[in-house]
Parts: sequence; C-alpha cells; structure tokens
Amino acid sequence: MHVIRRLVPALLFGLVAPLSATDPLGDLARANVAAHAGAAATAHASADRGIPSYARQTGLACSACHYQFLTLTPFGRKFKLHGYTLTNLTPLAERDSTSGGRLSMSPVSLLSAMLTAGVTQTRDALPDTQNGAAALPQELSAFIAGRVSSNIGLFTQFTYAGADGAFGIDNVDIRYANQTTIGGGTELAYGVTLNNSPSVQDLWNTMPVWGFPFIGSDAAPGGAAATLIDEGLAQNVLGLGGYAMLANHVYGEVSLYRSALQGAAAPTSETGAIHGVAPYWRLALQQEWAHQSLMIGTFGLHGSLFPDLLSGPRDSYTDVGADAQFETTAGSGNLVVRGSWTHERQTLDATSVAGGSENVKNTLRVLRLNTSYYPRQWLGVSGGYFDTRGTRDAGLYAPAPVDGSASGSPKTNGFVGEVDVNPWENTRLGLQYTGFANFNGAKTDYDGSGRSAGGNNTLFAFAWLAF
Repeated sequence: MHVIRRLVPALLFGLVAPLSATDPLGDLARANVAAHAGAAATAHASADRGIPSYARQTGLACSACHYQFLTLTPFGRKFKLHGYTLTNLTPLAERDSTSGGRLSMSPVSLLSAMLTAGVTQTRDALPDTQNGAAALPQELSAFIAGRVSSNIGLFTQFTYAGADGAFGIDNVDIRYANQTTIGGGTELAYGVTLNNSPSVQDLWNTMPVWGFPFIGSDAAPGGAAATLIDEGLAQNVLGLGGYAMLANHVYGEVSLYRSALQGAAAPTSETGAIHGVAPYWRLALQQEWAHQSLMIGTFGLHGSLFPDLLSGPRDSYTDVGADAQFETTAGSGNLVVRGSWTHERQTLDATSVAGGSENVKNTLRVLRLNTSYYPRQWLGVSGGYFDTRGTRDAGLYAPAPVDGSASGSPKTNGFVGEVDVNPWENTRLGLQYTGFANFNGAKTDYDGSGRSAGGNNTLFAFAWLAF
C-alpha cells in the first residue's frame, strides 16, 4: 500500500477540515484563516469548481486548500495544523449543557473514498511478467476523517491494494489542536498527534509520505535501498507527539514511536520490534508573503530495531535531513519548487551477525529535487530528479534478477516527469514517465543477469478519483 500513503490526507483536508465561526480557536484564528482563504481565492479566481463534500462544509472551491491535489496552499496547511476541525458550519452541540457544550461534532458525514487505476509499461518486460500491466483498482481507499469535537479531529484510511489482493489499515493521524497568544499577542498554535507513520503528520510536500511523485505504479521496479524515514516504519508503529507553530513562522515537533505491528497482537520473537522507542523530530521556518511562501526545515528519525528476535544484537538507523519548499504565483498560475536531502547512518549488528550484510556500518544519502507548475486549475506539469547513493555492501545488495545489484552498490538515480489533467477538481487523468540513469549501481548489467537501468524506464497512465 506504499503508493496510497502519499495520496490521500492532503486531498481530504478540503473534504473534512474547514473553520467554524463558533469554534473556540478564537477571533485571531478566524482572522488568520480568513486572510489565507482570501489570498487563495485571489490566486485562483478562475477556479470555481469544488469537491462536493468540501464545498458543503466550507463554501470554498478546492483550490483554496490545493494548488492541485495533493499540493497544499498555505490555507491548506492551516487546515491540517488545526487538527482537521475547522468548519464554517454550525457544529452539532449538546442542547441542555450550560458549560459550553460537551458535544461539538461536524454536521456532515466523515466518510469519503478514493480510487486509483492505471496501466504500466516498462521499456523491457520484467522476467516472466506480461508488460502493459493494467490495474483496476490499483488501490481503493475508504476514509473516516474530520471533526470529532471542537479540538479533536482525525484522519483514518483503510486501503485495498490490488497488487496484494488485501485490505488493511493505512494512514492514521488523530489530533488535538488548540491556539493561544503569548508575549503580548504572538499567536501560538499547538497540538498533539497520534499517528502510525513518521512524517504523515507533516504540513509540507517535501517529506517522504507526501513527497513527489504523489502517485506511482505498483508494477514498476524500484531501487534496492531506502532510508528508514522513507516509510520504513509505516503502518507498523504508533507514535505520540506534540507540535507547535509560533507566529506562523516557526514550526516544531517531537514524536516517539513504538512498534504496533499489523497482524500481531504484540511483537514476537518472529516479528521483531523497535527497542524502546524511535524518536522523530521536525523543525521548520516559514515566511509567507502576498503571493509567495518559503519554508526551510530539518528533520530526523532514530530507530534501534530487532530484525526478528526480541533480544541480542540490533540494527540501528539514524536519519538526519534538510528540506525546502518555495511557492509563488507565475503568470496566471502557480509554481511550487521542493527539495529534500537525507543522510542515514546504519549500524547493522544483527544483520551482519546473521550474514545479511558485509559491513557493520553503512550510509545512505537520498536527494530529491522537483517542481510543479499549475498554469490552470485543471492542468499541472511536474518534473523531478532523484538520487540514492550509499556504501557498497554485497550482502545487503546482492546480485538477483531485476531487484539485485551485481556491484553491491545501491546507486539509483534518474528523473520523473508527469502531466496531469483535472476535468473536475476531484478527478485526475495523468501520464507519468520515470527514467533511470543508474539502477542499483550501474547503467548496464546492473543485476548480474544482463538487465540495463534503462530497461526499467516506466510509462504509467493513471486515473485518480476522490468522492
């Protein structure tokens, strides 16, 4: 279900996260959100089509929250920051309470759904596999997401993955959010998040869960190496953290994750687990102007893991990264530029003892640079460069058809280009091309079985609907 994890919550911010005129966040919050909404409406005056459930809750077009889904505007990030609770509708309240109301639920349904379908063509067919693979659905998701009370909102996702033929829990982010003023009027938005994937709670489209490309093919080959923060713990952990945004400029978060494996009531000697907790941290500085927005940030994750047994040697991973995002109007449209860099230090005591790696200590470095241009609300053009490099290790990256490495190197780099057409704001038809310069360490015969990196170049045509 790795593809769908990047797809949904940002899209549903527009479906489930408006601001209330009676909400206890207060007049300052309403003024700030109204200002963001006004700026978004000015930037997208030509976009008058709205996702139905979003329009029912806010009276705004989807473009108030998204340049195009899933790319959030400043107003869309405000939705998420305030815990999916914001609404302009009168909440369902307890009628006989004199204490301000013990019930403050959204008057609209919290149910939504999403469907993706696609056709995948690689330049060279995968061994023993028919090329031109079609998937309907590639993934089908149901959501329970939105306002639970005046300060609590949730996002829960359940996904059927066609490649797995299975249905299970996907992204979860449950939040308590509030706002106050400090130091003579400085705004402080703060909250608590309970979630099941490090960075699923993030506000920007630079982090792994929300990074470009926002959709990909389940049938296409991918490189052998990935950092722990790149969804290595997704859906198998439970994290609790606190976050705050000061003066709409400084954002910080610290979360702690504990193993919560799907398909097992508790970690066992066969499943392995996190030793103790895995801390995750995030710091970002942002500045917003009338038609531009800039964010520069840093992040990190550390995990000490038992690969199987719950005692003895462990594998430790420490990820530290930096990211940035810039948004600006460009002609009648909008331009968004994103980048991230992650460095991972690995100490593979357990894997090395078991014969799974040659080295006890390895590193990985991942660079992603991409941009999206939206000349109209119905049209988007995106392109990006990706580069993964690291220590050679013939144990971790052994020769094998397609997925292996003859050189023991994880080096994989290339580009992704995509054109999207949105006939309606909740419907996308797209064409994506991924080209590889190197794959698992080489341009030619990278796997030891004669396959070239270019043989994995992939054309992916897809349809994506939210309803």
